Amino acid sequence: MDMALASKASPPPWNATAAEQPIPKRDKAAANDSTYLNPQAHDSVLGIILGGGAGTRLYPLTKKRAKPAVPLGANYRLIDIPVSNCLNSNISKIYVLTQFNSASLNRHLSRAYGSNIGGYKNEGFVEVLAAQQSPDNPNWFQGTADAVRQYLWLFEEHNVMEFLILAGDHLYRMDYEKFIQAHRETNADITVAALPMDEKRATAFGLMKIDEEGRIIEFAEKPKGEQLKAMMVDTTILGLDDVRAKEMPYIASMGIYVFSKDVMLQLLREQFPEANDFGSEVIPGATSIGKRVQAYLYDGYWEDIGTIAAFYNANLGITKKPMPDFSFYDRFAPIYTQPRHLPPSKVLDADVTDSVIGEGCVIKNCKINHSVVGLRSCISEGAIIEDSLLMGADYYETEADKKLLAEKGGIPIGIGKNSCIRRAIIDKNARIGDNVKVFQTDVPTVKNINLDFSLGYYIILDMPFCPLIFNIYF
Repeated sequence: MDMALASKASPPPWNATAAEQPIPKRDKAAANDSTYLNPQAHDSVLGIILGGGAGTRLYPLTKKRAKPAVPLGANYRLIDIPVSNCLNSNISKIYVLTQFNSASLNRHLSRAYGSNIGGYKNEGFVEVLAAQQSPDNPNWFQGTADAVRQYLWLFEEHNVMEFLILAGDHLYRMDYEKFIQAHRETNADITVAALPMDEKRATAFGLMKIDEEGRIIEFAEKPKGEQLKAMMVDTTILGLDDVRAKEMPYIASMGIYVFSKDVMLQLLREQFPEANDFGSEVIPGATSIGKRVQAYLYDGYWEDIGTIAAFYNANLGITKKPMPDFSFYDRFAPIYTQPRHLPPSKVLDADVTDSVIGEGCVIKNCKINHSVVGLRSCISEGAIIEDSLLMGADYYETEADKKLLAEKGGIPIGIGKNSCIRRAIIDKNARIGDNVKVFQTDVPTVKNINLDFSLGYYIILDMPFCPLIFNIYF
């Protein structure tokens, strides 16, 4: 139970020394495996989180919000993952570069991290940098590398050794200090986080080939056939045991990089001044001109939340038994978010199984199975929620609001009486009335209908590979 509280708390004081951090008994054995950078990460590393593109594959979730601002796991947003990983890794100087639909992302970051990172010395920050036009550059961000290039004038002012480049739409938990330590120990110019892959998954990723020292010597984008076979590597070089190395003989780029500061400045300004993308242009280009580009193996859960299917599966994955795909209940590496000061959720005569319930919900005499219910969700009597993701609401409606709505024939925010939601994503602030059926079928049927909530019409769509998404305002 204490983890639920820890995940909402303010981040710990990063100016404390390692000797001041108490080591719990069960972690003393692992203390020998701890990473102590010299100089420490909070003094020598600048975190740069890329806010992502337009997010067309996540549409309509990205219709009015940036990808990193999409809700996650009932209480969180995607951006909370890389920010929390940074804070848990002693990296407290963080910039977030944004461009598309960034209002909700900016608001969340300012409320969640705006006043509780730096302390009285103002050494730490989470700051938003929006795309901008200038007399020297009239263009918006053209890609990941171009976004960083446009703000190099600001980044180089920081007296740091490395830039840590992160994506704002990945779900994983990673100790970046170990990542940076490997970068320093190998005297690398660039270190690329790599995920081990089996042959079945490898064809969907950009793969890398390494030499006997773990140095990257070749890249291939989504190879197949003989080209795929040629990208097999000995992953024991990066730390996998013999059994797992045979199961996973490929490594894919995670889109997470450590750049030595001077190398970044040289590559973006002098060597590749026109390159727009790190993964397809700058990193392969650096390899071709002899820079030391090293692979760092990350062997854990990682998901790129780039599609609706990936987003749906990642959220529902936190309900799995006996272990979720990704856990928010890690006492020593919590996920931080905006403190909303909501009341505990109220569950009245409801049947809830294999589900996650966010803060401030009111759930009455209904059935919820294998679902994630977002904060401030209101679910009425007789409703059935199965295999679904409800994002909740941004605010509560008062009784006066509901009375006024009823007089006008409107519907309050939430799920109405005796409504059934199966395998669907219900976006924030949706209004679903009584006796409504929202579910999925393999049988093609009517897709465009006028809903009459009193009659309880069905909303059915033939998409067996993907959940439905609704933001209903009838």
